[in-house]
Amino acid sequence: MSKKDRSASGDSDKVIHVVFGPGGGRVSEPPPAPLAGVPEAPMPAPGAREPVTDMFTGTEVARLLGISPGRLRSLDRAGIAPPSGRRRGRRAYTFSDLIALRAARDLLARKVRLRDVARAIDNIRAALPRVTRPLAELRVAFDGKAVVVRSASGAFEPITGQMVLDFEVKDLRDDVVRVLRPKVGRERARTAYELYMQASQLDEDPSTMDEAESLYRRALEIDPWLAIAYTNLGNICFRRNAEEQAEALYMKALELDAAQPEAQYNLGYVMLERGRAAEAIRYFRGAIASDPRFADAYYNLAMAYEQVGDPTQARPCWRRYLELEPTGTWAEIARRHL
Repeated sequence: MSKKDRSASGDSDKVIHVVFGPGGGRVSEPPPAPLAGVPEAPMPAPGAREPVTDMFTGTEVARLLGISPGRLRSLDRAGIAPPSGRRRGRRAYTFSDLIALRAARDLLARKVRLRDVARAIDNIRAALPRVTRPLAELRVAFDGKAVVVRSASGAFEPITGQMVLDFEVKDLRDDVVRVLRPKVGRERARTAYELYMQASQLDEDPSTMDEAESLYRRALEIDPWLAIAYTNLGNICFRRNAEEQAEALYMKALELDAAQPEAQYNLGYVMLERGRAAEAIRYFRGAIASDPRFADAYYNLAMAYEQVGDPTQARPCWRRYLELEPTGTWAEIARRHL
């Protein structure tokens, strides 16, 4: 049998819940109460500039896209991707200009002729006004002959041939926040974390689990780098018996925060439940490396070693568990293995 979280019962106790604290670490003090007044449709604090409506200098664009100032000037002079806005009385690039420049950069990197790049950018600019929500999964693609702008509602032109250019506009917006607008990034992260905290108070109760899922997803729309939210969203999927979705979310959390012990532990537990003890060992050891006082990880690591027929490796794990948790039902089980 695998040890479960003793604070709950049923399917919800099979995974470790991420607690509050910097980086989502495990802390000894109780979690804070959810903040009151979280807006229904969270946005950055007033005064913060959103990338979609912001203006950007040539220096910022060069830094963001890795385009040299000389290349920017040549694209401007050729009329391919000139700045179309103004900021503090000077010409500046809009977010739509960034989309065009990102496409031009990628096309030129693929040795597409300048006149074909110009035609492609013209097509992109013609298509963008049709998009009411450019961040809603909008993608720009080019097949060497025609530009295809695709959104959730479909493509504006038929897709033919092999795509050589394909990027999500939302990714570009996120890059702007991360690289050029750290203030916006901090404010967005704070808003997302408030939503995460609110969801964490709701996600273990079946009657509020749907609300918690919605809050986690809203948090991740605002801050796609909030690794702890992916972990807790994975926990909801696990409780709903959607193990593959849960596993993917735990893996996403580890892509963003490779040292997160909760995601490591939960992945180990999923593998142990599937009878893949050898894989579980790696994840439990990772959880312990990140948090040497993670008692449950020692317990299940010992169980994994027992399942692969290696009781010698299991014994020190049982002993360490008993050092951390000397009393209780699970402690008695651990003693019987020694």
